Amino acid sequence: MQSVYFNRSPRFIRWIVLLAIALLPQVASAQWHATVGAQSANMGRQALAFLPNEIWIHEGDTITWKFSAGEIHTVSFLAASPTTQLRPAFSDGCPGFSSDPAWFDGSACVSTPPLVKGSTFTVRFPAAGNFKLVCLVHPDMTGVVHVLELSKPLPHTQYFYDEEAEAQTRALLSDMDREENEDRHSAERHSDEGQVIVGGGEISTNPGGASTLSIMRFVGHTPVIHAGQTVEWGSDDPEDPHTITFGTEPAGDPFPPSGNVTMGADGARHAIINSTSDSVHSGFIFAAPQDRTGLAQSPLSVTRFRVTFTHPGTYPYICALHDTLGMKGKVVVLP
Repeated sequence: MQSVYFNRSPRFIRWIVLLAIALLPQVASAQWHATVGAQSANMGRQALAFLPNEIWIHEGDTITWKFSAGEIHTVSFLAASPTTQLRPAFSDGCPGFSSDPAWFDGSACVSTPPLVKGSTFTVRFPAAGNFKLVCLVHPDMTGVVHVLELSKPLPHTQYFYDEEAEAQTRALLSDMDREENEDRHSAERHSDEGQVIVGGGEISTNPGGASTLSIMRFVGHTPVIHAGQTVEWGSDDPEDPHTITFGTEPAGDPFPPSGNVTMGADGARHAIINSTSDSVHSGFIFAAPQDRTGLAQSPLSVTRFRVTFTHPGTYPYICALHDTLGMKGKVVVLP
């Protein structure tokens, strides 16, 4: 009996090994990778996007998102049951923010706080489903994760997603129309009333969701005027708010304007600067959100800011939200 046992032992072991190999693809979880945001070399162009913004994985798999831009973003999955959760403010989170790694099956919200380049966040998906991915900072920055049952084949590999992310990044950051427009307006200009374009960008969509190119620059950033004249800043950015800030940055919340800013009859804000030592802050200047069916009409946003300069000098200014990305300018006032 002993010899029979040992004769069959290798065959038995081989059977166990083959069984384990057959079952391994169905029980092992995979680790996937994606990117949050992208930027040009000078940080002036920001891709507000999940790259790629559509991924198919198996239940039990994880995805790690790497943040690759200086603009803040979140990775957020809102609760989908019993009813879809309304999108909260990025400062509030779910409320609160999730630990890393997090688990998401659609029943409870998962969100990072606003993060920038160098951060990572991992989410495991234990249950099958189709889950919308959003950035709480940027409304038109969305994606989707398709979580399939283990028995279903996956359509793509990590290599495909890496290539897709690179292609989407190039498409967003290499907008030639915008580049030509920036070059045409970037030089110093002398005019009776200076005009500066605040930011800029374009929203694009694909089957996975929406992405945005955002220009973090003042286009025509150095108007040259005479004392007593006015410069107007107008927002061209469809997604991000910006500020026009002279002197000391506001402490705390940068949303409201400084106390020396008034509202004009046409809804534009206005200030008077008498000295290069004056501080003036526009508050948020941004485009109005689009109206949605079944919701109240969106209020008119403040899209223009005007400053009258009474004395000669050079007046530097910044966007208090994006100056670290290089969003700065100056006004030259001649006698």
